[in-house]
Amino acid sequence: MSSSESTNKPSSGQQTVEIEGITLYLGHPDESKTEWIGQTEVLKQLLACWIVVDPRDLPLAPRLVGSPGIGKTTLAISAAKHRQQDLYVYQCTADTRPEDLLITPVLGDQGRILYHASPLVTAMIKGGICLLDEGNRMNEKSWASLAPLLDHRRYVESIIAGITIHAHPDFRCAVTMNEDESTFEIPDYILSRLQPTLTLTHPSRDDELAILQYHLPFVDAELLDLTVEFLQKAHELKLDFSTRDGINMLRYAQKRIASDPDHPLNKDEAWHESLERCLGPEALDLESMAEQRKQDLGGNFLPMGLGDFFFNTNDPLHPDFDEEEDEDEEDDRY
Repeated sequence: MSSSESTNKPSSGQQTVEIEGITLYLGHPDESKTEWIGQTEVLKQLLACWIVVDPRDLPLAPRLVGSPGIGKTTLAISAAKHRQQDLYVYQCTADTRPEDLLITPVLGDQGRILYHASPLVTAMIKGGICLLDEGNRMNEKSWASLAPLLDHRRYVESIIAGITIHAHPDFRCAVTMNEDESTFEIPDYILSRLQPTLTLTHPSRDDELAILQYHLPFVDAELLDLTVEFLQKAHELKLDFSTRDGINMLRYAQKRIASDPDHPLNKDEAWHESLERCLGPEALDLESMAEQRKQDLGGNFLPMGLGDFFFNTNDPLHPDFDEEEDEDEEDDRY
């Protein structure tokens, strides 16, 4: 922290810092307590991104990519714990503005303007770790405001407060992105700053069971086994059901059993009801669901080109007409 900055804690318990004559009210770190189970290699990769190996070296800001509910935020929480640093999470949305990412003015007592630092700026000032969650939901204008932070300059400029904020040497950053259609396409000049890409995959059967047992130690073992088998089958069929879905299913199934002690549902009945209520009736038949998904995506048929609308595939004028193949077919007829 430079000599122009000072930190104190007001009576309200919220920390403040003064930068270039402007007092900023700082945010609070994420207090979630969870463990990263399995896939130790991707945890090592994330920690490696944040190492500095030379005074001239800089930490990297990687992309954590994977389907929803696969554990990207949990990975960041665990990595922050390994580094013994506070984690600050900023939830990106389609309507996130540059000022939302940095400093927000709030009307205080007696008409005074109070400046509240975002989780990102708080992490920059305190030397914490910031996770920009769902980064591919954010528009280019907001990403542009972070360009100097994500390269060798390591600062942001707040137009609202009229100050420049430099990142603490211990500040680290990562961005999560889901593998689905994003609201906005992230420009190349930002993607070149968000490297490398660390891809999370679905856990193995043993790891998935261990994750469910960690989060739901009170759930019956039979229900756990049913859920793991269901999830592993879904992963095999490349369906979008995640470990998070399994956790929600199990919570509801266990609650349904406990909701009527005099006439409790049996485990199998409770589990199937929970599956249908949480994931939809189509989830009761994964094979059919996978087949329907395949058909929705076009099945095994090749996409039609412009020539298909005007010429038969056997017409010499068709762009894909194969003269040699056509001659072979004529020979076979004779």
